Amino acid sequence: MDAYDEGSDARHGLDVRHGPDAPGRPAPPEERGAAHEERGAPAESAHPVEPSGPVGAHPLGEPRTGVAALSLRYRIAVALALAVVAVGVCVHLGMTFLHVAPANTVTKAHGKAVDDWIYPEFEQNWKLFAPNPLQQNISIQVRAGIRGPDGSPSTTGWYDLSAEDGRAIDGNLLPSHTQQNELRRAWDFYVATHDGENRPVGLRGSLSESYLRRIMVLRLDRDDAVRVATGGAGVIERVQVRSRTSNVPPPRWSREKVSTTPSYRELPWWKVPQDEAAGGVR
Repeated sequence: MDAYDEGSDARHGLDVRHGPDAPGRPAPPEERGAAHEERGAPAESAHPVEPSGPVGAHPLGEPRTGVAALSLRYRIAVALALAVVAVGVCVHLGMTFLHVAPANTVTKAHGKAVDDWIYPEFEQNWKLFAPNPLQQNISIQVRAGIRGPDGSPSTTGWYDLSAEDGRAIDGNLLPSHTQQNELRRAWDFYVATHDGENRPVGLRGSLSESYLRRIMVLRLDRDDAVRVATGGAGVIERVQVRSRTSNVPPPRWSREKVSTTPSYRELPWWKVPQDEAAGGVR
């Protein structure tokens, strides 16, 4: 075995002093392991320890791509551009919604701005929900001309049939189709087949009159109108129908001003055929 060459170590700048005061020279691996075992510490693993870090992370030094590759100034510019696009999309969707929605407080106050945004590039020819939503309360009322048992004529007061249906529906979990729609559909049928002077338009005008008249006679009979007017027996000779229309008042926060004074549309008296007056429509 070759002798240890202290001169060689000295030439390489290594401290070759020996003894208890000499700086420690790195011990061989087997000596280090024995020293750890003596102190109760586990020996170092011979396998290299892999660096910790998230799986899939880019190694150091790999160039960044996409927005991350931009400088801070350009990244701020991209963020601002995306924000402007998002705001523009939201404004366009809002303007389109207001354009196709029914008339409301916002469109009445800013209708010109909405139209300037929509026309002519983004014109819509359809309406959302309903083209003309109902903003009125319409009540159908009827009165009857009655001939008493002694032949004397009399006229009843007005019966608010819509109010009667409303009271029957209020609190009823399963209201009937008749209570909800019969009177309303009959009136809509009449209005659609007659002009403003109550003259029939088309072939269905007389049919709508007969339908509405029969419903009035049945409702008067149900309310015992003859007995109330004459105190006993009698016959309904004629009926008259009218509508009472009043605007729905706007909410308190709205600046819209509408008249709540009701308007009436009275139809002419209709003579009731004898078979209907005698119960032929029951």
